[in-house]
Amino acid sequence: MSTINEFLSLKDFTSIVFDNNKVDVSDAVINRVEESFNFLKEFSGNKVIYGVNTGFGPMAQYRIKDEDRLQLQYNLIRSHSSGTGKPLSPIYVKSAILARLNTLSLGNSGVHPSLIHLMKEFINRDITPLIFEHGGVGASGDLVQLAHLALTLIGEGEVFYKGERRSTKEVFEIEGLQPINVEIREGLALMNGTSVMTGIGIVNVYNAEKVLDWSVKISCAINELVQAYDDHLSEELNGVKHHFGQQEIARKMRNHLADSSLVRKREDHLYSGDNTEDVFKEKVQEYYSLRCVPQILGPVLDTINGVAKVLENEINSANDNPIIDVKNKHVYHGGNFHGDYISLEMDKLKIVVAKLTMLAERQLNYLLNSKINEILPPFVNLGTLGFNFGMQGVQFTAVSTTAESQTLSNPMYVHSIPNNNDNQDIVSMGTNAAVMAGKVVENAFEVLAIELITVVQAIDALGFKNEVSSTTKSIYDEVRKIVPEFKEDMVMYPFVQKVKDYLMA
Repeated sequence: MSTINEFLSLKDFTSIVFDNNKVDVSDAVINRVEESFNFLKEFSGNKVIYGVNTGFGPMAQYRIKDEDRLQLQYNLIRSHSSGTGKPLSPIYVKSAILARLNTLSLGNSGVHPSLIHLMKEFINRDITPLIFEHGGVGASGDLVQLAHLALTLIGEGEVFYKGERRSTKEVFEIEGLQPINVEIREGLALMNGTSVMTGIGIVNVYNAEKVLDWSVKISCAINELVQAYDDHLSEELNGVKHHFGQQEIARKMRNHLADSSLVRKREDHLYSGDNTEDVFKEKVQEYYSLRCVPQILGPVLDTINGVAKVLENEINSANDNPIIDVKNKHVYHGGNFHGDYISLEMDKLKIVVAKLTMLAERQLNYLLNSKINEILPPFVNLGTLGFNFGMQGVQFTAVSTTAESQTLSNPMYVHSIPNNNDNQDIVSMGTNAAVMAGKVVENAFEVLAIELITVVQAIDALGFKNEVSSTTKSIYDEVRKIVPEFKEDMVMYPFVQKVKDYLMA
């Protein structure tokens, strides 16, 4: 059980989303939410407060009659439930609900406590609102996507429940739940915010960390296969480049390869003084995709860490408008809903993961091209050359998937299109950026799955099964449970999918 209180760490957040830990809300949270609600109700009595007694966006110049205030919130929710495209995955939606729950729990939004209670029940009972990929421009936050969340919280719309898409009303009857009490600004407070892009972003970071870990491990295995020299991983060499990520990746690789009998020391060969050839048989240096792994994956690690910090800050921030300040007895109008922080970080994330994917594709090409590696049969074909095809077919998939990620990695952050009668004249496109980043991360798993199958085939081709490091051997054994050694051609797509699932688990 994880409790929403003062600060929700990214670690606790992901334990709820991925490990199915139940979420609880402390009494302190309920008290401050209720205090905020009561203050706003009293404070707004004879003042002009945006979204309480005014219209929305460019229509804020119109006063709303007191008797129409509650209907105003329903009108906002229903009119903006206008998303299209594919439904967001359940894990994205669960993450988004938790992000919204946490920010509304800060007591800066003036919402009714029933909202906090019902969102908690959605998470704990695995009720997934139907939210679509397309809709929000990330300026007043995730207006359209969060409207779909709000729609289910008022008992309307649709949800996914026990694997089925059903009406929210039906599921509420089954679970004995009641819609929220819409009082002052429940619609606006739910919809004005960055919680969908942030929730998706946290899932993306969680998966990107896995992708990076696998990329390091596979890169180590390839260095073993070619019996590379270990000085490019040395603490001495990487220590003179003052970047944490590079030094950490090199350290991880040294640890992985510590008990390998294949990786060589330069002093035992090229520094021995016994080599008098004019054309060296021993390779003096490896290709960049093998030798420069710390320099390539180091920035990936540093970027993932930086993105994670921004996301943690965002889930613990008040990101709607206006902001209710109970302590100073004031209501502040501004733009905390704007998604530029998240949009930029999602662009950074997809750029570095696309680069990681490019590294994997080049390493794969190295293994498949016998003219380059000079140690393996073409396409790591363990069957009859010319008659069998080995890994030839799946290379096309890896290349096309990598190309897609390269295009998707172009930034959304700079693609602002004014809308909303030019009230939203510069926007973040943060949700688009987050969805695209998720696709790039998933693509990386697909390319790594193909690369890993090729690696284990190469280990068998070279007879190195008992010479690789213990970590590589453990991975080899796990993959061989999924993909037996093969010489004859077989349908590859089920095996690629199963290895991808293994990498993502």
